[in-house]
Amino acid sequence: MSELLKDNRRLLSYIIVSNLLMSFGFQVWQALFNNYAVEEMSIGPAAVGLVQAVREVPGLLSFLLGVLALVLSEVRIMALSTILLGAGIVLTGGATNLTLLLVSTLVMSTGFHFFTPGSSALVLMAVKQDQTPRILGQLASLGSIAALAATAVVYLLAGGWGYRTLFVVVGAVVLVGGMVLWPLGPRGEGLPVRRRVVLRRRYWLYYALAFLMGSRRHIFTTFAIYLLVREHGISVQTTAVLFLINSLVNIYTLRAAGQLVGRFGERRILSLAFISLAVIFVGYAYVTYLPILFVLFVLDNILFGAGLAVTTYFQKIAISKDEITGNVSVEQAINHISAVVVPLIGGLAWETFGTQAPFLVGVLIVLAALGLVQMMRVPPPEAVAVEPALP
Repeated sequence: MSELLKDNRRLLSYIIVSNLLMSFGFQVWQALFNNYAVEEMSIGPAAVGLVQAVREVPGLLSFLLGVLALVLSEVRIMALSTILLGAGIVLTGGATNLTLLLVSTLVMSTGFHFFTPGSSALVLMAVKQDQTPRILGQLASLGSIAALAATAVVYLLAGGWGYRTLFVVVGAVVLVGGMVLWPLGPRGEGLPVRRRVVLRRRYWLYYALAFLMGSRRHIFTTFAIYLLVREHGISVQTTAVLFLINSLVNIYTLRAAGQLVGRFGERRILSLAFISLAVIFVGYAYVTYLPILFVLFVLDNILFGAGLAVTTYFQKIAISKDEITGNVSVEQAINHISAVVVPLIGGLAWETFGTQAPFLVGVLIVLAALGLVQMMRVPPPEAVAVEPALP
């Protein structure tokens, strides 16, 4: 990260601290939620699907981030998002029924989904193309360190403190951290003065992959760990250990993913990832031996690192920096069109056809993505020319 540090020392520090807070808070929420839902609130698969669908509604609205960026800088948006995430986690700890759980999830998710494109866009605007994969991988690796700390907190304290107390305390820490960040946001050198939200035909493959990546992601986040909890009865401590392993592995694999994308290119890395995911989803559907399912869970998590290739692909085809924030936010909105539907359909399919159903749908999704990735081409710099926006 030396290149970004040299030119934007304060900006890099801000990005690192805010990402650490976000990763820590969200990981605590994620590690606790399924056991909290089953053990404390006794909700079934359909209700879990509803909560996860509501959680993705802010992702649908994240295209508004491009409009918000006309008023607030990306650093302010990141601070505000951190505050909302913390508030949502606190409210989760106080939820006593499904309605309150839905409200708290909505608040938490608004912070999470507005933070991510703001942070990514800031990096894409501040970093040179040849350095972007490596820096994104390093930032993701640092996020895994925060997630590791969060998992340790869950493992050590959930039993003694209880789920509700842990939600409230962790949420308060994140909320206060966001409030501290708000007045400290640096301007950053070399960033565009204005922002625009412009959709272009040039970006169609980027948008299409966003749609499929959202679907793939929620087969994992909604149903993989839920499968282990509901069908195999794993405890919250076991859940925490799985996330602990994921965090430890990600410290190295996310950094490596950035290096591999920089070396071999986006198309090759994404192709390998989608082929691997097809095998993993088949395993979720038919494997009943718990240790193998644990391995599949970890491998599934590792392959999220390949997603940074979609981000770096967009940076290479983008017409200008002032279009980056708008299109990254639109990408996230498209990502969540399917992500809102998949948990609902998957939950109902689970109850109707059995545990295999959502994972077999996942196989079809990643095979479709694999086909699209073969069309990925990065034009040479001299080929980049301004073209009309979509009507």
